[in-house]
Amino acid sequence: MSKLRVLIHGALGKMGQAVITALGQEPDMELVGAVDINTVSDSLSVPNSVVPLSSSIVDMLEAQYPDVVVDFSTAKAMQHLSHVVLSHKVRLVSGTTGLNQDDLSVVASLAKEHYTGAIIASNFAIGALLMIHLSKIAAKYFDYADIIEEHHQFKLDAPSGTALSTAKYMIQARGKAFITPEQKDGQHESRGQQLDGISIHSVRTPGIVARQEVLLGATGQTLSIKHDAIDRSCYMPGVILSIREVSKHNGLIIGLEQLLGL
Repeated sequence: MSKLRVLIHGALGKMGQAVITALGQEPDMELVGAVDINTVSDSLSVPNSVVPLSSSIVDMLEAQYPDVVVDFSTAKAMQHLSHVVLSHKVRLVSGTTGLNQDDLSVVASLAKEHYTGAIIASNFAIGALLMIHLSKIAAKYFDYADIIEEHHQFKLDAPSGTALSTAKYMIQARGKAFITPEQKDGQHESRGQQLDGISIHSVRTPGIVARQEVLLGATGQTLSIKHDAIDRSCYMPGVILSIREVSKHNGLIIGLEQLLGL
C-alpha cells in the first residue's frame, strides 16, 4: 500500500516540529517536504532523512506532489494557503487559529469547488475535545459560566480558538445566553471578553503550553472542567487521525468532533 505523502506548512515552528517527529513514527505516512517563511536553507534534517525546505508553498506543491498539507501557521498565512493548496486538489489539515467565519466560508467553498477535503480544528488534543463535550452537557444545568484559558507568551490570538469554540458550543447546547453578573459602572473590562454571558479570560505567560478551565456556577455549587496540555505531543494523535481521515472526505470539516463521534 502506498504511503500518504505529507507536506508541513509552518515546519520550523514548535507545532510543525512536533508534527514532523510524529510523522516519523507512522509507517503509512511519508514526509515529502516542508515550508516555512523563515527558512534560510533548501533542506531540513528530520529523523533518518533530509527533506526539501522552501518558503514557497507553490514550488513545493508542484515539486513534491503531496496528498495532504498540514498547516500550523497564522490566520493571515492561512488565507493564501487555502487558495493555493485546495486549487491544486491537495487536501488540507490546519490547526491555525484566529480564523473568522468568512475565512472558514472561503475554505468550504474552495473544497467544494475543487472536489477535495479540508479539516480545520482549533484543538487536536483528545482531552480538550472531551472537555468541550462535557461543558456542552453541563451548560444546560448552570446559569453562570466563565472560561479561563492560559497559553505561552508567543500565542498571538486571544481569546484562543478553543475558548471561543467552547463558549459557542455551550451557548448552542443551552439554547440561550448565560446570566451576566451585575457590575459597577466602569468595571466591565475586568471580566474579560463577553460572549452571551460567558466571560473569557486570557493569560499569556512563559511556562505554559495550553490550559483551559470552564467554571460553571449555580446556587450553592460550582462545577470545574479543566484540561491541561503538558506537552505538544498531546496534539499528535488528533493530527495523525486528521491526516488519515481527510483523504476520505470532500468538503470542509470543522473540529474533530465528527471524527470522534462526539
